[in-house]
Amino acid sequence: MDMYQKREMRKNKKTDESTKSLPSTSINWYPGHMAKTKRQIEEDLKLIDIVVEILDARIPISSKNPDVKELIKDKKIIEVLNKADLANDKMNAKWSKYYKSNNIEAVLTDSNSGKGMNDVIKVIEKVASEDKMLQANKGRIGKTIRVLVLGIPNVGKSSFINRLAKKASAKVGNKPGVTTQKQWINVNNKIQLLDTPGILWPKLGRQSVALNLAYTGTIKDNIIDSTELVYYFVKDMIEKGYLNNIVERYKLDPNEIQDILNDENYMENERIMNIIDKIALKRGAILSGARIDYEKISTIILNEFREGKLGYITLEEP
Repeated sequence: MDMYQKREMRKNKKTDESTKSLPSTSINWYPGHMAKTKRQIEEDLKLIDIVVEILDARIPISSKNPDVKELIKDKKIIEVLNKADLANDKMNAKWSKYYKSNNIEAVLTDSNSGKGMNDVIKVIEKVASEDKMLQANKGRIGKTIRVLVLGIPNVGKSSFINRLAKKASAKVGNKPGVTTQKQWINVNNKIQLLDTPGILWPKLGRQSVALNLAYTGTIKDNIIDSTELVYYFVKDMIEKGYLNNIVERYKLDPNEIQDILNDENYMENERIMNIIDKIALKRGAILSGARIDYEKISTIILNEFREGKLGYITLEEP
């Protein structure tokens, strides 16, 4: 058996391992303290006028906690699509149109630059204006608007609060679950925020949701095999029209990549893995014996997506 055949056997074995169905419904991502957090939020809601839910603009569906609707009951809610600077502009416009057509208050924001923060304050005051009129009729004037900020880990909730309050009030980190306890923060003389720990839901349903949460770092990297994850990511990038982002970022030959995708001698999983191999060669993710370092190249690709180096990408449409 020559070196080429050995390499193909190794690659095919890796490909087979990388394309097994992701065990999305069995991912253990619901920490033991989460039930306690949920109960605390239910208590806090008695003091709250408005709920602001922070979503990731790249995955507005997957980053929305399905338990929130039942949790907040009749409280008014504002959806904040954070990290809009990393998302596709056309898709941002589509999402804005979608929320408007469904009479849902929504704001696109970028916590890092502060873009959209003034709009958030205006929408909070607008939503609270009806209640303020009722309070004024009862003789209560100047009541502070109390806002509860909810969001799953890693959507930029703490960065959002700090930017809105113009100070480092909430703990910030690039790991899921940095905020651990309740804290009130003054935005101005009208609005007060209540920060909460990132709240998850007990069971992941669709595989696409689990994958999107893993791509953006909400699901910790040690829970899902990195090679399997990057396989699905590259596959999604191709299917959602972002192949050029991959080609340009890693300086791949577009004709060569198109030939790989059109080659009927390969199965789909082999075509995807061939493209990952090409990226690995460009980035020097090579082990001894000319083997691909899949762990290294997986980390590179996923980190560059999370940092916005692959361009402006939105993975979900309204």
